[in-house]
Order: sequence, then structure tokens, then C-alpha cells
Amino acid sequence: MALDAGAQKARVSLSKNTMNLIATLDAQIDKITSCLDRSISLNLYVDGRYGSFSTNKLERASLKDFIGKAVATTRMLAEDRCRDLPDGSRTVKDAVDGNELGITDPAFAGVDDSFRSRTATENALQITEGDGWKLVSQEGEYSDSEYWNLVLDSNGLEALHGETSFEFFTELTIEDAHGNKYSGGWWEASPLLKDFHPEKVAQAALQEAVMQIGPKRCRSGKYKLVIDSEVSSKVVSPILNALNAFNIQQGNSFLKDTAGRQVFPAGLNIMDIPRTKGEPCGKLFDSEGVATSNHAIIENGVVKEYFVNTYMANKLGIAPTAEDAIRPMVMPFAATGREDIMQLCGDGILVTDFCGGNCNIATGAFSYAIQGYRFKEGRIVHPVREMLITGDILSLWSRLIAAGSDARRCRAKLTPTLAFDAVDFSG
Repeated sequence: MALDAGAQKARVSLSKNTMNLIATLDAQIDKITSCLDRSISLNLYVDGRYGSFSTNKLERASLKDFIGKAVATTRMLAEDRCRDLPDGSRTVKDAVDGNELGITDPAFAGVDDSFRSRTATENALQITEGDGWKLVSQEGEYSDSEYWNLVLDSNGLEALHGETSFEFFTELTIEDAHGNKYSGGWWEASPLLKDFHPEKVAQAALQEAVMQIGPKRCRSGKYKLVIDSEVSSKVVSPILNALNAFNIQQGNSFLKDTAGRQVFPAGLNIMDIPRTKGEPCGKLFDSEGVATSNHAIIENGVVKEYFVNTYMANKLGIAPTAEDAIRPMVMPFAATGREDIMQLCGDGILVTDFCGGNCNIATGAFSYAIQGYRFKEGRIVHPVREMLITGDILSLWSRLIAAGSDARRCRAKLTPTLAFDAVDFSG
């Protein structure tokens, strides 16, 4: 239809998402949601011009009218000769049935409302008080979803991706003997029902809240910093954002002109592993339909690539790559977890949550509010709150001490517990 309406090239993406959710309040069902969303995204290349459109009206007559108007609208835009479809030799050829990665579970079709209700209520915290605390409120959420994405283009691309997900989340608030309130949260997720284990989520959320009782202030100064695997992506994301070609082209990247150079410590390796079978969030192709691959983003501290889509490649005159990191993973130094790394560091501050702040992608300068725990001789001694860490990303990573092997597999970014030396804390 797009070609018949006058477009020289076109890409179409059809997405279908089914989601069911049961939310609880104090272990009782509070909200039930079920939704089905289906839509088409359309990228048009018309007379050297480019337009992007979307609709959820998929009847043939409605689509034909919509696409005709979209082509006419694109003709009114300014020329942009850098816009183009990716070369056909780069697009994916092996995304045929959508489940090549094994993350679409046939069991999804058999999940019923009874199972959802039981999972949401039976995995809520069943106790209301303990030693020095009482439960104030508890919110929970069970959800399951099935997602399909079909991408076609006029160069012959045809690619299908499917993924299911089962998730359970609990957030609760407790009160200590003095009336001070503390919150804790935890979640688990899996693309496969057989690997989904929600039974320990509420207890983990409770433990997180109880451990925060009795926080103390720490003096400002330089401390060894250990970042829990649950939140360590906070200091990895600025690196990935700075490697995006759009930010580089805009002069908004502290990693501009670093490709092929060692700007990180020799021990740092960040891989992209989108094609690892059974891994949630994996994908055989990016949003353009370009085939992904398992490869190094940073290898022994050397920046190996930028993330360059077809448009940015034409703008910058450089070779295109995949559009973004699909499944980034910080490689471990050794098979260690949080407790081992605190033992290695001896004394310092363990960060378990970031409570605000930002990182300037142009300069790498950051300021983050944190909460966590003071530890000495490798053991937690008391909680800390209302502190800031400041610095810049390159300097922070130059003082990397350790990277563990405890990355949470249910997260999109596989970032383990990380440790850094001599970080500025203020409080």
C-alpha cells in the first residue's frame, strides 16, 4: 500500500501485546487489569523525505486511507537524504518463527485468572509485625504478558520476535518502635513459567525494609563504594548513552572520539549478548531489522564500537552497527557476590538505592543521592541515608576495584555488584 501510494521505500512494524495484571493492597485484590494492544508503525521514504507514523486501526480500508494521507504528509516535509533503509545484507535472516531464542512460553496460553489471583495473594507477606517493627502497608503486583513484533521492509526484510514474561513485585512499608517508617521492595521475573519463583519476593522486600531501621550519618569524605547489583546499572547506563551516535553527532557525549582507544581500566569488559538463548530481553534484530550479534562493546578498557543506525551512519560518514546495546553485560572479575566484594574492600559504603540526581552525558559529571549501609571489616554496621556521591564517570571507572558475578538475569542490563576506590561522599 505504501509503495502504491507513492513511497519509494517503506518499513512496517506490527506489534501485539497481551497483558494481565492483578494488584493487591494489604494482601487483598485491589485491581484487575487485562488489555490487548495491537498497532502498526510505518516509516516512509518519499522523494528524499522521511516520515514516521502509527495507527491501531488495522482494517484494510482504514489502513489504505491512513497510508495515503501519510505519504502526502511526508511530501510536505523537508528533504533529508541521510534517511534510508539499512542495506539488505545487514538485516536479520534467522528470525523466522519468533522463538529462536526460546523465550516465548507456550504455557502462557494456559494461565488462567485463578492462577493469577492465587499468585498475587498467596505470595503476599503473611506476617504483620516482628522484632522492633510492624507492618504499615503492603502493595503487590502479579503480571504476565506476551509480546510479538513483526518487521517488514520493501528491501525484503521479514523478521519476527516473540517473548513472554511472568513477573511479581512487592513493596511494603514498616514502622519502628519510634514511629519512623521504612520501605522495601523486591521483584522476580522470567520469560518461562517453570523458572518463575515469586515465593521469596515478599520476604526479600521485608528484609530490605527492616535493615534500614536506625540509620546514622557518616562524615563527608572519600570512601570505597560498593554498588549492589540491583542498582549498579546506574553507573553503566551513562557509558552506553554516551556511545550512542546521536549523542556523539550532537556533541553531547563524553566518549566522543574514543573509538579504538583505551579510556577505561584494562580489566573492564562490557559485552552485548542479545543472542544468548533463554535470556530475557534478548533479540535477534534491532528496531531497523539489522541482525544483532554477541560481541564486545568495551574490551580490556578499549571502546570497540559506537551504536550507529543507518541514519547516523550517513550523517557522520561512518560504518553502521546495531542501533543500541540490546542485552549489555558487565563481565565479572571473579565468581563473587556482594558479601565477597565487601570483604575484599574492608571498609566503605554499600549503595542499595539511588534516590535522585543525574549524570551529564556531555561531560560525564554526576551527582547522585544514595541510601545504603556503612560497612567495616567487610560487615554491615548500620544504615546510611541522605548522602550524595559526586564525580565524573571516567574518573569513577578508573578506580574500579571489582566486578562480581551476581548480575540479576531478569534485568535488561546484566550489571553485577561493582566496587570503586576513593569516591567522594557528602552528607
